[in-house]
Amino acid sequence: MNEPKPITLDDLRRTLAEADRPLTRRRLSAIFDLDKAASDRLLKPLLVDLVNRGEVVRNRRAAYGLAREMDLVAGRISAHADGFGFVIPDAGGDDLYLSPRQMRQVFNGDRVLAAVTGVDRRGRKEGGIVEVVERAHAQVVGRLMIESGVATVVPDDPRLTQDILIPLERVGDASPGQIVVARIERPPSAHRGPVGELIAVLGQADEPGIATDMAVFSYQLPAEFPDEVADQAKAFGDEIDPDIAANRVDLRQLPLVTIDGADARDFDDAVYAEPRGDGYRLIVAIADVAEYVQPESSLDTEACQRGTSVYFPDRVIPMLPEALSNGLCSLNPEVDRLCLVCDMKLDDRGKVLGSRFYEAVLRSHARMTYDQVERIVNGGDADLRERFAHVLEPLEQLYAVYLGLARRRQRRGALDFDSQAVYFQFDAEGRVADIRLSTRHDAHRLIEECMIAANVEAARFVGDQLPMLYRVHEPPQSDKLEALEEFLRAQGLSVRWKDEPEPAQFAAIQNQVADSPLRPLVNAVLLRSLSLAVYQPENRGHFGLALASYAHFTSPIRRYPDLLLHRAIKHLVRKRDRGSFPYGEERMAELGRHCSWTERRAEEAARDVDERLKAQFMQRHLGDTFDGIVTGVTSFGLFVELPDYGVSGLVHVTALPNDYYHFDPVGHSLTGKRRGIRLRLADRVRVELAAVNVEERKIDLRLVEDSPEP
Repeated sequence: MNEPKPITLDDLRRTLAEADRPLTRRRLSAIFDLDKAASDRLLKPLLVDLVNRGEVVRNRRAAYGLAREMDLVAGRISAHADGFGFVIPDAGGDDLYLSPRQMRQVFNGDRVLAAVTGVDRRGRKEGGIVEVVERAHAQVVGRLMIESGVATVVPDDPRLTQDILIPLERVGDASPGQIVVARIERPPSAHRGPVGELIAVLGQADEPGIATDMAVFSYQLPAEFPDEVADQAKAFGDEIDPDIAANRVDLRQLPLVTIDGADARDFDDAVYAEPRGDGYRLIVAIADVAEYVQPESSLDTEACQRGTSVYFPDRVIPMLPEALSNGLCSLNPEVDRLCLVCDMKLDDRGKVLGSRFYEAVLRSHARMTYDQVERIVNGGDADLRERFAHVLEPLEQLYAVYLGLARRRQRRGALDFDSQAVYFQFDAEGRVADIRLSTRHDAHRLIEECMIAANVEAARFVGDQLPMLYRVHEPPQSDKLEALEEFLRAQGLSVRWKDEPEPAQFAAIQNQVADSPLRPLVNAVLLRSLSLAVYQPENRGHFGLALASYAHFTSPIRRYPDLLLHRAIKHLVRKRDRGSFPYGEERMAELGRHCSWTERRAEEAARDVDERLKAQFMQRHLGDTFDGIVTGVTSFGLFVELPDYGVSGLVHVTALPNDYYHFDPVGHSLTGKRRGIRLRLADRVRVELAAVNVEERKIDLRLVEDSPEP
């Protein structure tokens, strides 16, 4: 058979539209004259793409049809703890309300086909589930309960409102009250609840480390590496191949350094700067993971499945086995390592005048921490300056480069939320002993600006030459802008939107509250109004960084999109032809969606553990009083943040001083009718810790002072 003609998405849409019924992939392959191999390569990715977009529906007979022709809505289930839920359409548009009765046959996250059945009393489109296309939960984490001879698992996730029935004879050695993992053997249906079997007993809910164990199983994170993958990683040994190093640029004499957190174990990047004419030379050297993790190898398949490393307070689930992530790929001090280099020329104002990429071998001359660099550069620490005297000159040049990059960042209107990260301190038994907020200073920003510069150059270098994943951050949607404008005006802040929102407008708002108590609150609201950043092959710029083109290049040990970009750069550096590059546009789009999903999964899992650990820690402080800041006002109470711990709780309206309270949604305030007490956003209040529900991650507070401090 001759090489088949390429198929476009429009070709496939047109063929499905002209058909009088849904078509199987076999029938579509015949229409396009494709054999099995060509169908797998050309047709399958397009069908997957259209199904993911919600334009095409795959029915239970494995036939494909246009959703609009079938009067169906394809989407994901978003469940509410009170039993009802919604279908979030894949193709966008209004959500479809599902009654508790409809929700009995699905779990949160399931993918369904639904039909619009009417409009409820509140004017919302109401729907009925036609078919469950994909189940989101193969297993559920929860508490084992045995009552009246019936065993059930009560899910830990409050959005999973159906208990899992476990046949009593299959409970084994598990005890009531323990946290267990149940594999779903029979999913819920309209007439029967879900049935499962126990596959793991995690222990008691308050045991050290169990919060992370629960998240690993709940989010189905691949925690263990298959033997084949681990063996493949170990087979490379502990040292680089000298024959490979001999054919690379030798940077081993250059005093490159790594700058990371004190507890970091994998080092992706090393940096160096020196004066060059009227400007600077900046080198960002990144671990050459792509040299070891080849496309379609066992290592690559596993790394792709994981998508990213997942960082929990007590452990890391790496994307790559430790033999690579902490060993051969990590830019550890005083050992030779392979790297991919972005070598930049900058003027004295931080503008990148040019760059080149090349493969090299380096030897890190120092492993430094952010705190050490800060104390050297801004603190003048004599002991540290003596200890790191051999890298002091390039370090000071790096700081000069950073100042120029930071000024350019400010001029282009990039956003800077400068948030504080929560840091958990554990005792000898593994329990949370304290919660601290990490301080971000110039050393963090120095590395961040160097990495951003390299990421921009990497996106520019690959550009239109090869398929790649951009890091895309689109402007805020109009409905979120309207809500943001209403909020800002209520706080007395001036807002001037252009036809299309620009980052500089957001930055101007941040400048208005730079020295105001409103600053953390306004930053939080601004952040919530922004779109989520995603990976995709179509470049639409990065709104938050105010950049026309951006990609992720600097963390291939822990992010799969960076590894993909390294492969593209190495392909170009080695002057290989475009046709031999192993990824096309459709495959790259599929990988972009997958990597965006694995990133969200990792973020949600880490946030879930953080919130559980915070609740467990606060349980020990019941009855204690704290200073807090009002971060949200609703008709049912106040959300208050305790800034010393980064913990938030609810002061229910019934826990306010005795009065009738009027809620002003525009002014974001509650006002007592009898006593005139007014509680507003950003008010400073004194609260007592009244109750903690660890399972629901809820913290209840009580106002103990009548007069808030504005």
